[in-house]
Amino acid sequence: MIALDTNVLARYLLADDAAQARAARALLEDAGTEYFIPITVTLELAWVLRSSRAPRAEIIGPVRDLLSLPNVRPQLAEAVFQALRWAEGGLDIADALHLALSGKAERFLSFDGDLSKQAARAGVQPRVGVPKIAK
Repeated sequence: MIALDTNVLARYLLADDAAQARAARALLEDAGTEYFIPITVTLELAWVLRSSRAPRAEIIGPVRDLLSLPNVRPQLAEAVFQALRWAEGGLDIADALHLALSGKAERFLSFDGDLSKQAARAGVQPRVGVPKIAK
């Protein structure tokens, strides 16, 4: 098994450098080799794609398709695919990953009130709360 860096996956999805995109495609289409995708690479890939100004739908679907390739093994796959489902429902991919990886926690605290509202609407577990601020 070979681990891949974010830049290989980004070139595969963005095809913004023709030579590197061809090389990335050749790697990922090699059915005889298994590729491991660390959770940190998945998070960074979401950030890179978002910073490329790609619409949410053009990020979530392609990332899911990439991580679903038969020779690709995402770390903590169950949590990653749960996060992608929550992201389809409106959560930011990074926030969705944070929550999916916190599944055994009682609560997830954040000063991001919008995250709390979005997570509640999506029925995300653990529940998201906002810490109390002392006055």
